[in-house]
Amino acid sequence: MTQTIVTTETPNPVAPARRGAMHTLSILVTNEPGVLMRICQVFSRRGFNIDSLVVSEGRNPNFSRMTIGISGDPQGLDQIIKQVSKLIDVIHCFEHTSDDSVTKEMILIKIKCSPEDRSQALQITEHFDGKTVDLTPTSMIVMITGDSPKVDAAVAMFSQFEIIETVRTGKVVMARGEQAT
Repeated sequence: MTQTIVTTETPNPVAPARRGAMHTLSILVTNEPGVLMRICQVFSRRGFNIDSLVVSEGRNPNFSRMTIGISGDPQGLDQIIKQVSKLIDVIHCFEHTSDDSVTKEMILIKIKCSPEDRSQALQITEHFDGKTVDLTPTSMIVMITGDSPKVDAAVAMFSQFEIIETVRTGKVVMARGEQAT
């Protein structure tokens, strides 16, 4: 029997096909209805696809932080940032790279897992610094956090089991050091 070794360098066979380069934007907005729709329209008009989206209220309830993972033509990115920044409810919009920020995701993976296979599933969970958040006699839910390649690699490893369901957050990003996000 051939054993497959999956690392963070291994392409994810279940990852969606992406068009163009990947970018992560952080947008601080006023916490008002309709802001998300107006921002999404800017991306749509420019032919960028939103791959992940996380929106949450900030420390001040009058403002929300949007972290948007997008793919598309990198030449149009500066124009998108300028157009988003001009929207009335946008305080600021920045692109973040791995050099200037910390980026993480979380995934919940529910697998069918018999008691005989449980130790192998727990070893995979431990390898990815994950946590078991639910356990039944026939299934388990595992939580993995990390950067996108780590999350992709974990999904690939758990695919040896029957994956019942996955729920994945989008990227969350925070600028390194004293720089504002």
